[in-house]
Amino acid sequence: MRDLVEYIVKSLVTNPDEVDVRRVENDDNIIIEVRVAQEDMGKVIGKQGRIAKAIRSVVRAASSKEAKKVLVDII
Repeated sequence: MRDLVEYIVKSLVTNPDEVDVRRVENDDNIIIEVRVAQEDMGKVIGKQGRIAKAIRSVVRAASSKEAKKVLVDII
């Protein structure tokens, strides 16, 4: 799942070298933390959060077979 998010985000930003994607797992959830350069933040979030919602939708669909809920946080 982490690789999928990293691929999507790196294809959106101007500085793909500064993309950092981490997987944090707790009891109930898997959290994918995405960090990008400040100038690329708008490209990842999009107008009214549309791109961020789309990324979350793709991850939710891809993780439907997992037992834990997968969340995407853009930091």
